[in-house]
Amino acid sequence: MAHKIPLVDLQAQYQSIKTEIDEVIDRVVRSTSFIMGPDVAEFEKNFADFCGAKYCIGVASGTSAIHLALIACGVGPGDEVITVSHTFTATAEAIVHCGAKPVFVDINPTTYLIDPVKIEAAISARTKAVVPVHLYGRPASIDSIVAIAKKHGLAVVEDAAQSHGARFKGQSIGSLGDAACFSFYPGKNLGAYGDAGAVTTNSDEIAQKLYMLRDHGRYQSKYEHQIVGYGERIDTLQAAILNVKLSHLSAWTELRRTKARIYSELLAQLDVQLPDDDQDSYSVYHLYVVRIKQQRNEILKSLQNQGIGAGVHYPIPLHLQPAYNQLGYKKGDLPHTELAAEQVLSLPIFPELLLSDQQFVVETLRKLISHN
Repeated sequence: MAHKIPLVDLQAQYQSIKTEIDEVIDRVVRSTSFIMGPDVAEFEKNFADFCGAKYCIGVASGTSAIHLALIACGVGPGDEVITVSHTFTATAEAIVHCGAKPVFVDINPTTYLIDPVKIEAAISARTKAVVPVHLYGRPASIDSIVAIAKKHGLAVVEDAAQSHGARFKGQSIGSLGDAACFSFYPGKNLGAYGDAGAVTTNSDEIAQKLYMLRDHGRYQSKYEHQIVGYGERIDTLQAAILNVKLSHLSAWTELRRTKARIYSELLAQLDVQLPDDDQDSYSVYHLYVVRIKQQRNEILKSLQNQGIGAGVHYPIPLHLQPAYNQLGYKKGDLPHTELAAEQVLSLPIFPELLLSDQQFVVETLRKLISHN
């Protein structure tokens, strides 16, 4: 029988917590408290505690988390926001939806994360914020980024969509910038059963704005609207599901880290660049990403043809996407970003992944690299 190894196996995860999940879904449905029910406040408290933050504001998606966090930090029309091009489009989309302009800087070629050295040169009189992306589950050098931002009076809005539970120098991602934005898209390390997101912050002022922004500009009053807001609340049902999953997240993270270590040991003799997890970074391995210097696309197709759910995150950098043509970037502007897009390859990783499946993935990859 042919192997079939998905990039992530949500069915395996569901089976492991089925009783707990089915129980809370039944309870919420029977309560009919579908919007801003008690499970929302409970999850917000639990996730804030998990991140070491004062507040967690649940929202409708990871994209809305970034969008609303930027608005709450004062980003608006005519402003510039520094970020990376090696990320999912939502990072830049949210900036554009604020009326602001994304300013892309290059990545560190080893970590694939924003290079703090490049930030200062990109700052202009219009720069209002920096959005570092904690990509693949690995935290960016947030201390250097915050120091630069403070020096220039900029907000730091962390895109932590892939990094629930990650730590930098022992401190939890979600508690270090002005605000941190999480996605609970189903495939994430902490995933809902639909769209959901959250913003964490230690700022009373930012939290107050976010509570109003997500719920039509009102706060603790049904028919009094303080500002023009949005309908971007998290669903009660998703909050209840996330509460169940949050209790398992630390154990799942350790399993991911174990799988990552096994991959690194098995791949050590192959001509691939492995993830660099230095002592400052506690990565949660949302993705296990290697770098293949030649014929990546052919190798990817061959893996997929053999039932291995490998992928590429991300094949076209944002500065070269048609959606951002108006920004005026061209090929060659961000060389490290562009080379990474041509070479990175994501291998299947999830807590339930079997050792035998990892061995099959690596052996298949070894044969393909030798052949190429």
